[in-house]
Amino acid sequence: MSEDPHSSAPATTPHDHAVVWIDHEQARVFLFDAGQAEESHVHPEHAKHHIHHKANSIGSGHAPEDSAYYRDVSARLQGARAVLVTGPAGAKFELVKCIEREAPQLRARIDAIQTLDHPTDGELLAYARKHFRASDRMRSQSR
Repeated sequence: MSEDPHSSAPATTPHDHAVVWIDHEQARVFLFDAGQAEESHVHPEHAKHHIHHKANSIGSGHAPEDSAYYRDVSARLQGARAVLVTGPAGAKFELVKCIEREAPQLRARIDAIQTLDHPTDGELLAYARKHFRASDRMRSQSR
């Protein structure tokens, strides 16, 4: 994986919540609680380019899964009590499949998987905070 030069190493400080926005070119991870947020960006080692499927050709036309990329992203989520996984397309589901295989204890902490197009960092964090306010309220009522 190549990491954004301005991002931090995987967080070791526990946070209540995490949100990840992921596609095949980058992942933006926010670990946050009521008072603070830590952000990191992760990029796959070899960025995927759009693959066109041609008639009568072998293969699906899809790029293969980059397991190392998804493992690196899931490592960034380990300190969170609850995780929201977002993104515009299939990469969010590939991340969840990787987590199911390699970090089942983290899979149990995934609160929701949501489709989001391309929010800014501020929009993503605001969306996640709103999501977890409602989700935490529902969890506390069901106890």
